Amino acid sequence: MVTPRRLFLIRHGPTHQTVFTGWRDVPADLSDTAAVARMRDHLPPDAPIVSSDLKRCVATADAIAGGRVRLPHDRDLREFDFGAWDGLGFEEVGKRDPFLSRAFWDDPGDITPPGGESWNDVATRVSGAVTRHMANRPGDLVVVAHFGAILCQIGLLTGQTPKQTIAQKIDPLSVSELHFHGSHWSLTSVNHCP
Repeated sequence: MVTPRRLFLIRHGPTHQTVFTGWRDVPADLSDTAAVARMRDHLPPDAPIVSSDLKRCVATADAIAGGRVRLPHDRDLREFDFGAWDGLGFEEVGKRDPFLSRAFWDDPGDITPPGGESWNDVATRVSGAVTRHMANRPGDLVVVAHFGAILCQIGLLTGQTPKQTIAQKIDPLSVSELHFHGSHWSLTSVNHCP
């Protein structure tokens, strides 16, 4: 029996943002040192860590790395580019683009915010990064990324549609674990907070 390779998708620490937060570079609050330590202890000690290049992910990855190999930050692991919506509240976006904003959540896939990315754009970008990192080394991998990036990856690897995946909860400092069995992926846990 072949031992599956494991992929650990970690959401960065809380940002306390109440607006669309995509490529804006806001910090993570890592003051809950007990939660950070639990995450660090939960992960396999020999799995390298890669993160998005945005500082909320970089700081989270650095905090949970322990003695693990820290790979260079990867821009392709970023959150959705929300374009003109980044930094705006949900109500403000709803007033600005009432039909488009509703379609973005109700029919995710190819719907794009003004100047931003669609669900499918993000899924392709993030999947490319994960595939590249998995191909470059054997064994397990830890990825510190964002809410949308994690959801897109879970959906793509498990064959779920964006509509099936978008309602999934992904808390800050949670881990979602997938196993690669040589020809297919299985979802082991979602939104686990050690």
